[in-house]
Amino acid sequence: MKQLTNMNVQVVSDKQAGGQAGFKVFEQALANGAKVLGLATGSTPVTIYEQLVASDLDFSQLTSVNLDEYVGLTADHPQSYHYFMQQHLFNAKPFANSYVPDGTNADAAAETKRYDAIIKENPIDLQLLGLGQNGHIGFNEPGTDPESTTHKVALTESTIAANARFFDNADEVPRFAYSMGVGSILKAKQILIVAYGEAKAAAVAAMIQGPVTPDVPASYLQTHPNVTVILDEAAASQLD
Repeated sequence: MKQLTNMNVQVVSDKQAGGQAGFKVFEQALANGAKVLGLATGSTPVTIYEQLVASDLDFSQLTSVNLDEYVGLTADHPQSYHYFMQQHLFNAKPFANSYVPDGTNADAAAETKRYDAIIKENPIDLQLLGLGQNGHIGFNEPGTDPESTTHKVALTESTIAANARFFDNADEVPRFAYSMGVGSILKAKQILIVAYGEAKAAAVAAMIQGPVTPDVPASYLQTHPNVTVILDEAAASQLD
């Protein structure tokens, strides 16, 4: 893969400022005619969603495609990513079509094939990403094939342990997820990745300044021609 490393890096004061900066990226994408938005879950994008909800932007003619979903959780489960999106964005800003992997489909081959078809039918104009401390994007952990499409992922023990606090007992914590692959993500016309906090600083430096390697899945963003990175000062602290 050709290394481009022409990322647009923006350093902001805090998550609120990051939300405002991220909103501007969405606003400009819509002004440029974006029809399909790739969306992410977790704490990182929440301030962007708050800005989108508070805005007068209209998504009623647009399509959303989410990165991932836990296997085994129903759409109305409070810890499902489908539920997260309803609470943080879709209830206030409905889309014409919103796609999230079906965590209740036990047939991984069928579900991943179905989701790949959705992505192919709805090419993503702007993909929003968070960044894991180990450099993962979506549920693409270190070692993931950069050509990968939607796949079933066995969650790492650290991820399972981190999620345990959200469930009544450890047996309820999902062990697998469906995730867009690195290859799927890189097909988006534009990518926005956001990271906050000192715990993300090493991953940020590896993503932007390190070699392009499967050991840091986010490093493959260096090969994409249109990437915006929004960081707070702590997350940017290890950059040259």
